Amino acid sequence: MTHTLPIRVYYEDTDMAGIVYYANYLRYIERARSDWVRGLGIDQRQMKENGQVFVVRRVEADYLASAHLDDELVVETEVLEITAAKLVMDQWVKRDGKPIFHAVVTAVVVSDTGHVVRLPANIRQIMH
Repeated sequence: MTHTLPIRVYYEDTDMAGIVYYANYLRYIERARSDWVRGLGIDQRQMKENGQVFVVRRVEADYLASAHLDDELVVETEVLEITAAKLVMDQWVKRDGKPIFHAVVTAVVVSDTGHVVRLPANIRQIMH
């Protein structure tokens, strides 16, 4: 199951050369993951109240082409792997169906003490 999120490039997203500043791609994929999790019915505020939060453990990123002011982008998110303790996602930012950015993101759940804990069973089930 692939989640998609449309993104428009605004002036604030660009650098002095008029292209999207590289770190903003990380913001785009974070926004897409948050939208995806919300769409699955997972309440991250409730998780936090229960002493658990998602954190990104690893990001492998490839910048394939530049995006520019007013471009219409789509972020695609898909699960690659779910284990008892981690979630690995494949994320693509595309313009006109062509990839311009790719990331493989590993997320874990940590407790309020900062220790990695098992992904809650209901979340693993929802995401399969």
